[in-house]
Amino acid sequence: MIHPLTYLNSGAGDWLIVDGKNAAADCHNWALKLSEKLIKYGLEDSKPKILLLERDKVRICASIIAAVAAGCPLFLGNPDWEWRERQAVLDMVQPDIIWGEGDFWSVGLLDRETGRRADGETVGAGSSLIMIPTGGSSGKVRFAVHSWETLMASVRGLAAHFQLTQINSCCCLPLYHVSGLMQLLRCFGTGGKLVVLSSYRDIGGEMGADVDWGEFFLSLVPTQLHRLLENGASGAFLSRFQAVLLGGAPAWDDLLSRSRFAYIPLALTYGMTETASQVATLKPGEFLAGNNSCGRVLPHAKITVRTPDGSALGANQTGMITIEAHSLARGYYPEFSSREQDSFTAPEYFTTDDLGFVDEAGYLYIVGRRSDKIITGGENVFPAEVEAAIRATGLVQDVGVLGVSDSDWGQAVVALCIPQNADISPPQLEKAIAPSLTKYKRPKHWLLVASLPRNSQGKLNRQQLQEMALQHLSV
Repeated sequence: MIHPLTYLNSGAGDWLIVDGKNAAADCHNWALKLSEKLIKYGLEDSKPKILLLERDKVRICASIIAAVAAGCPLFLGNPDWEWRERQAVLDMVQPDIIWGEGDFWSVGLLDRETGRRADGETVGAGSSLIMIPTGGSSGKVRFAVHSWETLMASVRGLAAHFQLTQINSCCCLPLYHVSGLMQLLRCFGTGGKLVVLSSYRDIGGEMGADVDWGEFFLSLVPTQLHRLLENGASGAFLSRFQAVLLGGAPAWDDLLSRSRFAYIPLALTYGMTETASQVATLKPGEFLAGNNSCGRVLPHAKITVRTPDGSALGANQTGMITIEAHSLARGYYPEFSSREQDSFTAPEYFTTDDLGFVDEAGYLYIVGRRSDKIITGGENVFPAEVEAAIRATGLVQDVGVLGVSDSDWGQAVVALCIPQNADISPPQLEKAIAPSLTKYKRPKHWLLVASLPRNSQGKLNRQQLQEMALQHLSV
């Protein structure tokens, strides 16, 4: 694998294209500038903690390269965090340096004579740790602690799975999120090219890069794919890519059927921030042949389905998804900071919040999330199944399903829907899903709304969804 600064200095002059322009030279110059500044701020045994809150895509790439090259702990941040979220992160991280909006400035936590933190705290000095934000479905920010080694293990695993020596990526996902970061690192790790777009809506338009898209991977979330398919020209363009990695949220059957009809080479994935993106991936040929699973496990990982007491289950038995992987994060910050040891090593596997099974051929299927499970009248209901049935009616643009407390049933199933048009009514929706869902799985409350709280990766913020539901029901 190629180290970032080594790759930059190798003369790969066209490796980075941002919004149609060759940005390799600008990235190189900015990375060197930041590296020089870091040398002045840090000592070998006391590396400054950096919080990155940058919007400029070239400078994000350069900042990541500079921090890794200097061995400084880097916290990736969302520049669109609201004031309260940003303040919570500042209180948690207590960074020595903040990079944002092109500025390089210190928040005054370093002793200028010694270059050390006033409180003496360090985080993995010299180990090139990268802290990646993850809020899950709760919306509360925390950081998964990754090292250069765990991130490169993910790169090697994907390259081996597709039998490639070089990975080229077209990125329209946030670079501060694991989904965008890993596209950057795949290019660095394999000597590939990276094309960065401001929006997924630019796909199929004037992308400005004279490249063979058949040699590029594209990463999307289901909501982005859905909207691109609504645009005929963009949807047709997707079939030109080597593979379209699809993850971040569950995809529904109708979306997959439409993609297969358009001959889009989808590669359904399963992974998370804690595993540095996917640990299972379906190959496009398998998808086009009719397979809707998350694919087989990548070479750098192992997935075992277990019971709540930890016993391993056999093929086609549904249980908790547990993961062992060379790409597994070393823990969460700030817990990792205080323990200074890998917190995901006891037990020896990482237990996820996902339920699923592996079939006889080794393909992984995800059923739903344990924490999202609704228990109504003693029966288990998973929102993903209900959401898929509602989407299949073609009557809604988007939908979110959850459970709320109910005196009779324990929990009642609630569906919040964005209707396709103003004429759609709850009775129509109830009638449309009746043939595909058992009665206890059907929503007892239908709430028609104008929008749903999804983040840039297409995930529903379950806490905000719960608040929306309770507010509507109280009215």
